[in-house]
Amino acid sequence: MEKQRKQIQSYADILRLTYLRKHVESTLHQAQIDKPTYQEYTLNLLEQEVKQRRETDYQRRLKMAGLPGSHDLDYYDFNYSKGINKLELKQLRELVWLEQNYNIVFMGPSGTGKTFLASGLVYDAVKQGYRAYFLTMEELIQTIRLKEVTSTALGKYNRLLKSHLIAIDDIMMFPMKKHEAVALFNLIDSLYEKSSVIITTNKSPKQWAETLDDEILSTALLDRILYRCEVIKLKGRSYRMENRKTIFNHKNQNHDEIN
Repeated sequence: MEKQRKQIQSYADILRLTYLRKHVESTLHQAQIDKPTYQEYTLNLLEQEVKQRRETDYQRRLKMAGLPGSHDLDYYDFNYSKGINKLELKQLRELVWLEQNYNIVFMGPSGTGKTFLASGLVYDAVKQGYRAYFLTMEELIQTIRLKEVTSTALGKYNRLLKSHLIAIDDIMMFPMKKHEAVALFNLIDSLYEKSSVIITTNKSPKQWAETLDDEILSTALLDRILYRCEVIKLKGRSYRMENRKTIFNHKNQNHDEIN
């Protein structure tokens, strides 16, 4: 019996049947108790294996997504920003726009929820089985810089090209070198009408030309982003400033105390 169990584990390992390899003893023990038919036993075994693979794939995609600590839109607070209501957020979370390769631009000042909304939609997409990634503009530029040098950066860049959704946080916050701007355009152009892109920015499209220092390039970039796109302008109080933390128990710092 012990020899057969080890053979089952060995074959399961070769065939990459992760669930069976890990649970061979409990599976056989439960079968002895339930006494299922051959068909029932086979069906149950395959069902458990499929569940295991789906969970493993989900955890892998979730880890690769690069999400910040807070990203669950179930906890989105509508009290701190204006520009999106509950119905609109519900529609965004249904991800119909993702199926249609639409882009989303969240525009507004710091603290109005742009990053939270973007990362939350990436999280929802991952849960629905999509290949989705969240990265800051700095992380993206770093990947672009190093993709010709390191295999890690090249692998990450290639994953972006094959993604269903990319969220780029704080785009155009800092000036870019010409070759970096061209590389950004090439990425967006490669994703054009094949994948969806979420952009967060505190600058209007007219200010992009100043950041890129190239009106023609900024126009071409915006043309591809905005062609099939929903622009959501957020405004309101800064959530971070309204919920500042303090090391003193007797203080509750807020925005007014700073001014």
